[in-house]
Amino acid sequence: METDRIKWNQRFESEDSFLGRRPSPFLLREIERIKTLAPGRRALDIASGEGRNSIFLAQHGFEVTGLDISDIGIAKAQQRAQEAGVAVDFRLVDLEGYQIGETFDLIINFNFLLRELIPQEYAALVPGGIFILDTIMSSAEIVVDHTPDYLLQPGELVRIFKTLEGEILFSEEVAEGQMPTARVLFRKAG
Repeated sequence: METDRIKWNQRFESEDSFLGRRPSPFLLREIERIKTLAPGRRALDIASGEGRNSIFLAQHGFEVTGLDISDIGIAKAQQRAQEAGVAVDFRLVDLEGYQIGETFDLIINFNFLLRELIPQEYAALVPGGIFILDTIMSSAEIVVDHTPDYLLQPGELVRIFKTLEGEILFSEEVAEGQMPTARVLFRKAG
């Protein structure tokens, strides 16, 4: 959707790093477990933005594909990957209506929620593959401007993943603060 591309281009253009250059704290904390659990090293980063998580995974031996709607975000990500000395396949795509045509050992989805994409992400995992979804949760205290459709409801993420064949290895919800989040680390049935 063109309005989404424009919105994210403006955000990524307005600052050196919209979400910072460091990987997600959850990804940073869990990387050793992820490397042990993932059956291989092909990874997909959904809504990769400026590439912070894609680059981190590449630095840990993953062959990463990063998808994002922002051409400015993708350009920054490509430059940062080059500076870091890693190769990442960044692709400019609109995830609404996008079809994942490959399989992956690890799929990460941070700070992005498109519920209809979750079954497709699950289908793109190889047997035993790892799926991490970590995104913003609706809360009375939330101070950022978000469309309610793109916010998880309390308990929703676990309910979604309980319907999929596999195992929830970790889940948590943090309802306090300016950025309430829910996250899940899931392994697809082998």
